[in-house]
Order: sequence, then structure tokens, then C-alpha cells
Amino acid sequence: MHPLIAPLEGTLIVSCQAYPGEPMRDPGTMAQVAASVQRGGATAVRAQGLEDIRAVKSTVDVPVIGIWKDGAEGVFITPTLEHCLAVIDAGADVLALDGTRRPRPDGRTLAETVATVRERFDGPIMADCDDVDSALAAAELGIDLIGTTLAGYTDSRPPVDGPDLDLLTELAARLPATSVLIAEGRVHSPAQAAAARAAGAFAVVVGTAITHPTSITTWFRDAVTTA
Repeated sequence: MHPLIAPLEGTLIVSCQAYPGEPMRDPGTMAQVAASVQRGGATAVRAQGLEDIRAVKSTVDVPVIGIWKDGAEGVFITPTLEHCLAVIDAGADVLALDGTRRPRPDGRTLAETVATVRERFDGPIMADCDDVDSALAAAELGIDLIGTTLAGYTDSRPPVDGPDLDLLTELAARLPATSVLIAEGRVHSPAQAAAARAAGAFAVVVGTAITHPTSITTWFRDAVTTA
């Protein structure tokens, strides 16, 4: 296990992202958010985009999981080798990329991408997976962190209300000891975070419920207006 990973066991990782066009869509703002969640106890943060990665990296002293979203359909989370290398060069401590079996924009397979990345990066790699098969395939490649990030966001599994606990339970039983299971996706409450951990997750990633005021406000607005 990579030395950056061991301290994450049983802890909270926070994804600090804002969507294009939103008031908080600014690298400096995301760095402030990252500093705030570190103060609250996050042991690592996930940052999107090269400028955000640089800004967050210069602000926090916990590991930064870097991604680069490019596009809105198909494979768009760090989708190509070029994106992967740019995320690494931006200073990410952990490289996260799409770990599904879908075709990638540059025509490379996940295996080919990971092999090339390993030639110049000795940090952990995280695969954002969508089902059991993609997770097991990523583990076979020696990818360090297996995330359930995309479960329910592809055609492979239907979305559920909250984290996909069934997927987490199955992966906890089937992943090899060399792979670390990370719960991510639709973790919207402390109770759901605890359930994800109980289902076998090594660590839990929370994003929207902590760092996206627009969504959080909408939840409360809907609760109030429909009461």
C-alpha cells in the first residue's frame, strides 16, 4: 500500500468542485473551500481542473486527488493520457481517472493509459468505476484506489437513492487485498457516509453535500416549500 493511502483508512475525503458558470467557479474559492474542509477533518481533497489542482495544492497539506473533467458525455473524467499527464504535472498527489470499460477519446485502453502513466508517476492512481466488472478489471491493472464514483451514472447500474451500498458490499468481498475501496457518489448525509463505511469502504468521499451550496439550498428549499 502506498504510504499516502494508509492514513486515509476510516476517514472522510471531500470533493471540492463547482460547476461552470456558478459563482464559486474560481480556483481561489475552491482552494478556500479545501482549506475549510481540511480544518473540519478531511484527510484528503479531490480537485477538478488544472488551475484548481494548483490552487488547492498550494493551500492544503493533505493529499490532493486530481481530476480533469473534459466534456459532459461518455468518458470525461480525466479521459485521455494527455489529461492524466497534465493532472500529474499540475501537482496532484493522486491521479483519478475514468475506470469504466467504455471507449476513451484517444483510443487507448485503460491498461495502456495506466502503463504509460506508471512510467513517470509513482503516486497512487484512483479508478472511478461504475460496476463490479469495471472495478475488478481496474484492480487487475494494479490501480491503487477503486472508487464507486460512477455507479448509477452509466447504463451499467441503475441509480439508487444514496450511495450504492450493494455494490460496495460486493466489492468489499471480491476486490484483492492490494486494492483499496473508496465510496463515492450520492453520499448526502452523515448516516449515508456511515453506511458506506459499514458496507466495507476504506474511506468515504463526500462532495455535493459539503461543498455545493446551490444543491444544499435546493434540498432545504424543497423541504420547506412542500411542508
